[in-house]
Amino acid sequence: MGHRHFNGLKTAALFGVMWAVVLGLGWAVGGGTSRFLWLFTLIGLVMTFVGYWNSDKIAIKAMHAYPVTELEAPEMYRIVRELSTVARQPMPRLYISPTRAPNAFATGRNPKNAAVCCTEGILAILDERELRGVLGHELMHVYNRDILTSSVASALAGVITSLAQFLMFFGGGDRRQGGNPLAALAMVILAPIAATLIQLAISRTREYDADEDGAKLTGDPLALASALRKLEQGTSAAPLPQTRELENVSHLMLANPFRGAGLARLFATHPPMSERIKRLEAMAGGGQGFGYGGITRY
Repeated sequence: MGHRHFNGLKTAALFGVMWAVVLGLGWAVGGGTSRFLWLFTLIGLVMTFVGYWNSDKIAIKAMHAYPVTELEAPEMYRIVRELSTVARQPMPRLYISPTRAPNAFATGRNPKNAAVCCTEGILAILDERELRGVLGHELMHVYNRDILTSSVASALAGVITSLAQFLMFFGGGDRRQGGNPLAALAMVILAPIAATLIQLAISRTREYDADEDGAKLTGDPLALASALRKLEQGTSAAPLPQTRELENVSHLMLANPFRGAGLARLFATHPPMSERIKRLEAMAGGGQGFGYGGITRY
């Protein structure tokens, strides 16, 4: 487990920073009290629950995906059934999205209510070994409860943005207390940016975990590395339109579905493909006890 790069600890630390920003903004809005903080936190909790409970429906609708039977997608079914059996988890629902943009995602609040979706584009460019690597990665997102993690991060980012907007339009605290207006303005501008960057950092950290755990599940890290190389080329050639609906679910996808360059890379939901591939190749070179049954904690 030495190659895990302390991803769980990183995620916890990032959440801690995000909560610190929430508390700081709540204190500023409340003028040194917590009277507004609890209101916005309650709103955030409701948003988290709604997003978490309906995560599968939201993503599937955004990608216009349709359910497939074993007769319609025998290769997908065979691979997912095999990997689910190895992980001792229930069989998820399978979907295909009618787009030539190559990508895949898994969603659902738990393994019993999970869905895995591949686009027509990814099914066209991957061989069976590479597809197996991709599906192993997606299943590990479900088994690692990454949907809950991303839902909470998204809700906290929303709370921070709402608090900042409230502070901007209505002011924070008692003006008679002589608060620093420049500090308040800086917080209004910087807090939502910080929240977004932290949310993206959490998403990237979970991608590294899913790469590593998926490679252990399949026993073939080089298969996923090969798939990622094809995806990097494919998503550049056929990016998805950057609509609000797709932006809300882009963090679920195996590869960044949008065309990004320059500053856009800073706000990408996924780590660089080159780094992901490098880590997978290091796993293969290290021979970390791969093979079926490598994932035993479920």
